[in-house]
Amino acid sequence: MVYKVLTYSLVGIEAFLVEVESDVSLGLPVFNIVGLPENTIKESKERIRAAIKNSKLPFPEHRITINLAPADLKKEGTSFDLPIAVSILAHSLNIPKEHFTSFLISGELSLTGEIKTTKGALSSAFLSKKLKLKGLLLPPQNALEVARFIDIPVYPVKHILDVVSFFKGDIQIKPFLYDKDEINSALTNFNVDFSEVSGQYQAKRALEIAAAGKHNVLMFGPPGSGKSMMALRLPTILPDMTLEEALETTMIYSCAGLLEGGKPITTRPFRSPHHTSSEVSIVGGGTVPRPGEISLAHNGILFLDEFPEFKRPVIEALRQPLEEGVIHVSRANSSVTFPADFMLVAAMNPCFCGFYGDSGRQCSCSYAQVIKYRKKISGPILDRIDIHIEVPRIPVYEFSKTNSPETSANIRARVLQARQIQNERFKKNNFFNSRLTSAMIKKYCQLTQDARSLLDTAAESFKLSARSYNKILKLARTIADLDSSYEIKSPHISEAIHLRGMDKEIS
Repeated sequence: MVYKVLTYSLVGIEAFLVEVESDVSLGLPVFNIVGLPENTIKESKERIRAAIKNSKLPFPEHRITINLAPADLKKEGTSFDLPIAVSILAHSLNIPKEHFTSFLISGELSLTGEIKTTKGALSSAFLSKKLKLKGLLLPPQNALEVARFIDIPVYPVKHILDVVSFFKGDIQIKPFLYDKDEINSALTNFNVDFSEVSGQYQAKRALEIAAAGKHNVLMFGPPGSGKSMMALRLPTILPDMTLEEALETTMIYSCAGLLEGGKPITTRPFRSPHHTSSEVSIVGGGTVPRPGEISLAHNGILFLDEFPEFKRPVIEALRQPLEEGVIHVSRANSSVTFPADFMLVAAMNPCFCGFYGDSGRQCSCSYAQVIKYRKKISGPILDRIDIHIEVPRIPVYEFSKTNSPETSANIRARVLQARQIQNERFKKNNFFNSRLTSAMIKKYCQLTQDARSLLDTAAESFKLSARSYNKILKLARTIADLDSSYEIKSPHISEAIHLRGMDKEIS
């Protein structure tokens, strides 16, 4: 008799149904697993055998064949431990077949039979709802991430004995109940604030504009001028995540196995990879494609400090996600699309020594070295970054000022107001000025005559590309929104041009 247990396999961040078929027949004791299992699944045989025996359950000393269907889909991970063990025990305990076709089962087994957390539980919940199953049997750590978003019964199971008793009808397990107030109470608690940043009024203004329209930012200036300090405080002025954004981000972290204690992601992620990171770790990929840093920063911030020090392929790989908000990872046997709609914040020194143009210290680089350093950032990448702002050395007198700088709460209030204007304009949430298409720019970026003349003059003087021209219009639209102005006026265009500092330097 063949028993069938339902589980899932991850491809990217999407869960696909896998049927664990077991056959126990007479013959020499052999335990085979077929159906394109990777090493982690092949090694599970000894874990499963020990878990069953240490739980005082009968393990059949016969020929055991496990098939993971569909057989042409590569499977990997430890989440198959529990469904394989249950399908084997079904033979020994004579559990009716129909009990297994209504639930999706997943979990890693310890040698004592305890069930450990798995990856991609949230994705499996979507699959279960699509298949109209009765519910999921998951480790308690995974129950929280699922119950937060998906309206489907989730039965937390701590030990393999719980699963066996549940299917035999010896015990009842109550579905997990989620306490929303417990997590939502800590949504906007930050231990940093913009009031801690002395001076740098232009840079803080640039970050406010970036937050209001979700624009990408490049800050350049000497070491110690506060670039990293301001980047770390940018999340404090961003709006709270919507339920849809939290769901998307939590699903990515769930598939990457990065959820702490099963708690969903309810604050915007801030990812800051080191400049020695590889291309795969940044954009995602691998033999079995995994989400990279740009996907882990989805709906949040990707901060790249020492931007020119990143490998050239890593920087150039950002072109597609900056433009489309997704990354397509193609391999010989699969092609996966990961979400990557992040806000890029990059920081760099103006030259190799870091003091070109600094009023406090003399630069030791030749002009050729300065040009060589800046050419590490290609023109196409600069074109895709909306704001290029210089962050000069902070004057000493700024440290001795008695008046406190503006707080994050005050800046955030203006950002929220500008975001609300955009939501009403586009008649949908989570659509920002940075995403305006050429047709939408013509419709929504209404310029006064003076503003149009100023922009055309700047485009001719600085030899702006079509993309840079449109970037200035998008920035001006955000600045006008912060000013609660329907029309884009000359001061808005002037400030937007100022925020494209690299365009002027290149020209």
